[in-house]
Parts: sequence; structure tokens; C-alpha cells
Amino acid sequence: MKQTNLNPHLTLLVLYYSRHGATRKLAELIAQGIDSVPGAEARLRTVPAISTVTEATEPDIPLDGAPYVELEDLAECAGLALGSPTRFGNMASAMKYFLDGTATDWVNGTLSGKPAVVFTSTGSLHGGQEATLLSMMIPLLHHGMMVMGLPYTHPELMNTASGGSPYGATHWAGVDGKRPLTEDERTLSVALGRRLAEAAVKLHGMR
Repeated sequence: MKQTNLNPHLTLLVLYYSRHGATRKLAELIAQGIDSVPGAEARLRTVPAISTVTEATEPDIPLDGAPYVELEDLAECAGLALGSPTRFGNMASAMKYFLDGTATDWVNGTLSGKPAVVFTSTGSLHGGQEATLLSMMIPLLHHGMMVMGLPYTHPELMNTASGGSPYGATHWAGVDGKRPLTEDERTLSVALGRRLAEAAVKLHGMR
């Protein structure tokens, strides 16, 4: 199906949760890769933190970074990059909470047939990166999305001594979350965004 609105670009949603900034950096690199593809543009969005203390609230607008996601962003996107830090080999509760609220979109098939990728960061090198990526893929598959990874045509996957997985982009952030992204991690993140955008453009018959 070809894009019929007045905007000649397809919007790719980069949705992430980031506690200390590491996952946000991955999201920004993935957005960079999306924007490098003619006919595609990235829309960065985040989700608010949740708390076990019921009176705790988050501001309506984040103090910095991307705006909070709205369900309209799902309807308007031509593809999705979903990212979360790792929590015991799983996605963070804030991202799971948001996804749990998308039942209406699941019933309506809002995301069905759209391409998707996933990304994560961890404090330790073997802290459950791939398990977290797989945990994020499951709800996307339930939504009918076409989940993609990174092929081994990217030599960084074979040579990396930091993050990087065929299941998606990853970053070893260190215990304090301040470890800088390596060149391999940066290259693979941009490549993942570009791969997502190229798939969306082809699916829409724009290339």
C-alpha cells in the first residue's frame, strides 16, 4: 500500500524507556539510521516511569528527551523500533506497562504487517541482553508485526567485544550506566534503523 497523505515521508516510531540515558543513546542512533533512508523519518518517543507508590506521578511532559508516546503514534507509524534497558533478562516494567495497554490496537490490527526491531542496554556484558530482546519481540509478534534483526553481513557482529546481537542493537553501559558506546555498537545501531526504514519503504512501494 502506497503512502497517500501529503507527507512524502513514512514515519518510523522509535519508542524507548531509559533510566540513565544509555538506551536513549541507542534510540537516537537508530533514529539517525532511519533518517538516512530517503522517504523515511524517525519519531522519537518514550514512556513514563511507573511506581509502586500509588501517589507518585510523572510530569505531563518529560523534563528532557523525547515526548511521551500516545496511541496515535502507533497508528501513524509505518514501523517500530522498541527499546528498553534490561531488568533481570526482561524489558523494564515501564515498557511492559505501556504494551499491556495496547489491547485495543491488538484487536484492531493497528500494528499488523508493519516491520519492527528491538534494542536494549545492560549494566554487565552478559546481563541478559538477548533474553530482553526476545522478551520485547513476543508482544510485537502478537500484534502481527514483522520482527527483524541484524544479519551477519555486518562484520561488527562477529568482531564486537561489547554490545551487538543478531536479534537487535545492544549496548554494554556499565554498572553506573556511563560506559560510552563503542564504534561497533554505534555502527550496528545506525544499521538497525536503516534496515527498519528500508523495509518500511519497500513495503509501501516507495522504492
